Amino acid sequence: MYIETVPNRGSPPAILLRDARREGGKIRKRTLANLSHWPADQIACFRALLRGERLVPAQDLLRIERSRPHGHVQAILQAIRQLGLDQLIASKRCRQRDLVLALLVERLIQPRSKLASTRHWLDTTLAETLGVADADVEEVYAALDWLLARQERVEKKLAARHLRPAGQVCYDVSSSYYTGQHCLLACYGHDRDGKKGLPIIVYGVLTDGRGCPVAVQVYPGNTADPATLPDQADKLRRQFGLDRVVLVGDRGMLTQARIEALREHPGLGWISALRSEAIRDLLGRGDLQLSLFDQQNLAEIRSDGFPGERLMACFNPLLAEQRRRKREELLAATQKDLERIAAAVARRKRRPLSNEQIGAQVGRVIHRYKMAKHFDWSIQAGQLHWSRHEESIRAEAQLDGIYVVRTSEPAERLGAADAVRSYKSLAQVERAFRCLKGLDLRIRPIYLRTQEHVRAHIFLCLLAYYVEWHLRAAWAELLFEDEQLPAARPVRDPVAPAAVSPQARHKKAARQTPQGLAVQSFETLLSHLATQARNTCRLAGEASGATFEQVTEATPLQKRAMDLLGLLPVQGNADST
Repeated sequence: MYIETVPNRGSPPAILLRDARREGGKIRKRTLANLSHWPADQIACFRALLRGERLVPAQDLLRIERSRPHGHVQAILQAIRQLGLDQLIASKRCRQRDLVLALLVERLIQPRSKLASTRHWLDTTLAETLGVADADVEEVYAALDWLLARQERVEKKLAARHLRPAGQVCYDVSSSYYTGQHCLLACYGHDRDGKKGLPIIVYGVLTDGRGCPVAVQVYPGNTADPATLPDQADKLRRQFGLDRVVLVGDRGMLTQARIEALREHPGLGWISALRSEAIRDLLGRGDLQLSLFDQQNLAEIRSDGFPGERLMACFNPLLAEQRRRKREELLAATQKDLERIAAAVARRKRRPLSNEQIGAQVGRVIHRYKMAKHFDWSIQAGQLHWSRHEESIRAEAQLDGIYVVRTSEPAERLGAADAVRSYKSLAQVERAFRCLKGLDLRIRPIYLRTQEHVRAHIFLCLLAYYVEWHLRAAWAELLFEDEQLPAARPVRDPVAPAAVSPQARHKKAARQTPQGLAVQSFETLLSHLATQARNTCRLAGEASGATFEQVTEATPLQKRAMDLLGLLPVQGNADST
């Protein structure tokens, strides 16, 4: 007997079980069964059986002893090596460098405590790849100390790679809460995380104009944002050797006092923005005319109140509408609560509230909505009287949608439109903080006890974001990212709201790439890469007990993600350290 495939014109071929015998000079065939409806693997097994081969169940032939996630580890380590980050940390491989790289990869794969990291990397191929399977937490803490001692050298090399003389540097400050009582850096201050009652730790991040991280510095939690600026100016000039650089900071960072201090360094230019009070003064003195925005949304003005500076006044109608709507909502909410308080006070006949009690309730309301400047109120004879301050509301409405960018740079070096674009590039630093503090890297909560370990932890998170920043750029095709955005930023209208490109709009609507692959977030793409496993296998009945490893076949999405890593810049070896 044998199996024969018979062509069937335009239809699928017929799969027939036949036998054959010779009668005289002819071959006589007889069909025993039609196997066309059988699965292909079942037909293949039947063919082997008819050939006299011995068939063994798959589970009796090959045993998979262990399966570990591998694809995400492979992708991140390939990115690290292609970027030359391992060479920046230390030019020669050593135990400390392997531990630092393992911690860095863990921040991207599954951010957790240092002890938990030493457990988790055993469940992936990371520990085996870097040879850190036997590491304990004390050795990890020693590796953090080793990394902290090299921070200045690593940042200097990153600055040499990404910062250029006369180029732009973005700087911003954030903070994270601390759950402990031992670190000297943990102090009470301006908490950006909304965790009341917990001390915080402040840190400032320097990036290039694109938002690529270069350096980080850690401060006690009670340090004001502007107080961190002198350290950054000194770092740019002395540590990085940049005699000429333009520092971009927000209006809360580059205060008037700090700008006056920066004037003492002629090589250090700056770009910032005016506060609303200063804009209102410009309007009152006549330096800023609202008629400037009748035909345009950007106008360069001069003012005697800001000698030696250029001012770029901008008007965004969409922003104006958003501010108007938000103010009306807050005014309505404040008015509703004040009416409630006034009614409650009027009902209290037997036990009326004291003036202090009424004032405390009013204070909580106006503090919650930040509308104290727009309401006049008084307490007379145990009754609450209030009214809207219409003049204050009209004065604020005049500034809706208007902001003013200020810079020390002359027009021949920086045009008005480019100055506004540069100030808006601070959004890239804010994205760094979202990644550092969000689900990607989870810089918080901070459990480490010593300030040295806290500083090393935050620097490690910055290096992890450095890898993520480049991975996001390389994988933009597969992510919910606008691939046209980097090329559009330098040429688009600096004031008008950014418009999503048609390609990005179509990709987000279809949730598929042009190649038909499912669009991912950065987190889900790493999770999908992790499904490519490295299996440890053993042949059943093998006397030697030898094992071998086999990586599962890559899916189309995994293969495309690995191919896109070729877009990363290939960096040569760093200088010897």
